[in-house]
Amino acid sequence: MAKMAFQHQAGTAMECLSIPIVVHKEMDYDAEGKEMLKCGFKIGGGIDQNYKKSPQGYTDNGIYVTDVHEGSPASRAGLRMHDKILQCNGYDFTMVTHKKAVSYIRKHPVLNLLVARKGVTST
Repeated sequence: MAKMAFQHQAGTAMECLSIPIVVHKEMDYDAEGKEMLKCGFKIGGGIDQNYKKSPQGYTDNGIYVTDVHEGSPASRAGLRMHDKILQCNGYDFTMVTHKKAVSYIRKHPVLNLLVARKGVTST
């Protein structure tokens, strides 16, 4: 069932459709002028977070896109707010802590994502 992606229990098998999205980060500068790669999105969730306290009303401990900056690499690649990240560069994001997900996303210049999207990959 495709809808399982949005009520998934970490550690259990999941069958769902997914959307491939490739985000190529861009060079930018932080407040101190240091070079950094920017992708233009924020995430929330993780197996260490309580999804019941999520202001977005998520239904599981998955990693969700909570913000996509307009005109960013993520926006141009087609990533949308509330997409659930299932994989990043082949790494399973269905059983990951928030900190590990952030760390993993930060260290790669290109993000090959598989995401689930309500209304598209679920019923």
